[in-house]
Amino acid sequence: QVQLQESGPGLVKPSQTLFLACTVSGASGPTAFYYCAWIRQPPGKGLEWMGVISYTGSTYYSPSHKSRISIFKDTSKNQFTLQQRSVTPEDTAVYYCARGGGLSVATMDYWGQGTQVTVSS
Repeated sequence: QVQLQESGPGLVKPSQTLFLACTVSGASGPTAFYYCAWIRQPPGKGLEWMGVISYTGSTYYSPSHKSRISIFKDTSKNQFTLQQRSVTPEDTAVYYCARGGGLSVATMDYWGQGTQVTVSS
């Protein structure tokens, strides 16, 4: 059974860089990181696709996030990480990592439980 677990700071100050890690368990080999995505849900809003990294290492970012995020992976640790630069209070959200077969929320099969990130001074 594939499981994902997010980790990172719950509180970040404006203009800082946010790092969130997702640890994948229950999967091994190159395809353990088939398509690994970061998705967020701001308060009172729907799920928002941010970007994905494939098992080949290719990344795909949504146009609205492309300028401020990077996703990279460390297969030795079974982790992939979201880097979000110059955060603002509008980046306050529950952040989810997920794994699936494509480039959209609907294609994600496995999800982490989500981690709350608040951007505030």
